Amino acid sequence: MRNEPRLSVVVCSYNGEAGIRRCLGALSAQTIRQRLEVIVVDDGSADRTGDVASAHGATVIRHRVNRGLAAARNSGLRAASAPIVAFVDDDCEPEPEWAQRLLAGYGEGVTGVGGPVVPVTPDGFMAGYLQRHNPLRPLELDLARSDKPGYRFLLYLRRQWAAGEAHGQRDVYAFVGANMSFRRQAVIDAGGFDERFRFGAEEGDLCRRLARLFPSSRLVFTPQARVVHHFEPSLRDTLRRSRSYGLGSARLYRKWPGLRPALFPWPVLVLVLLVGSVSVPVLAAAAFAAPLFLYPGAARTALSRRRAGCLLDAYVRLAQETCENAGFLRGLWVFRHLVPQSGEMP
Repeated sequence: MRNEPRLSVVVCSYNGEAGIRRCLGALSAQTIRQRLEVIVVDDGSADRTGDVASAHGATVIRHRVNRGLAAARNSGLRAASAPIVAFVDDDCEPEPEWAQRLLAGYGEGVTGVGGPVVPVTPDGFMAGYLQRHNPLRPLELDLARSDKPGYRFLLYLRRQWAAGEAHGQRDVYAFVGANMSFRRQAVIDAGGFDERFRFGAEEGDLCRRLARLFPSSRLVFTPQARVVHHFEPSLRDTLRRSRSYGLGSARLYRKWPGLRPALFPWPVLVLVLLVGSVSVPVLAAAAFAAPLFLYPGAARTALSRRRAGCLLDAYVRLAQETCENAGFLRGLWVFRHLVPQSGEMP
């Protein structure tokens, strides 16, 4: 049928009245708007999120209480009628060709297509920092080669010294939840999103299960399918997000015990130096200077752009990784009773 949607777009929102208005406006400007089905899942909001979505003509699903991001995505998935389902966050604005570019990425053997999430914030140091160190990037395919600690540590070192992130269309290990799409039936066959994941790592868990269920399938990252993400330009919010990512990683580790613990080494090293400075005071100076050597991208950026303020990037990175480690360690305790489902052991 000519009027059947080619793509269902699911937007999950919790008290996101302002953002949902902006997001739906961007979806209404898509080049293939007439072939889109837009579904908003109001996940127990106390504001007018659902009313705003209805006024924009979206299909609205309301949860009486907040159930978390994975449960909201499952509600949208069940309501979708198109063969491809895309997910975007309520604080994002897809560019006009976003939907068209996602659909163009589907070919033989492709189970999912995702795109970049471009941070946009008001001017200031954190705006520049988030643009230089975008926290919402896909996990690259090299992560799938091995879970061994030595290999993962080499990847970590390589990314500290890399001049920039990967570019171009490519296969990836996992998408960012704010800009991803999948064949609807494949997600259903994989069991949908695990609703124990309220926030953080739910997309990585799904991508891992899809790879196990469809070993020859591909997840394709296409740079032209862009969405703009409106971050809160504050260090506090950035660190809050990092802690939440750590909690999600701990839940993922509890579900997949074969995974290695997702702990960052440099915060541990700096902590050792600080503890050692109690007996050897000179180690305090070493701890203060260490981030500039451990995160060399900050000095490289400061030199190339002639902005000494970029040296602070190293200390923000250290703070982020410290918060993520703290979230992970807390999550190990909080999720200690989470038992892997049958057949989910690696």
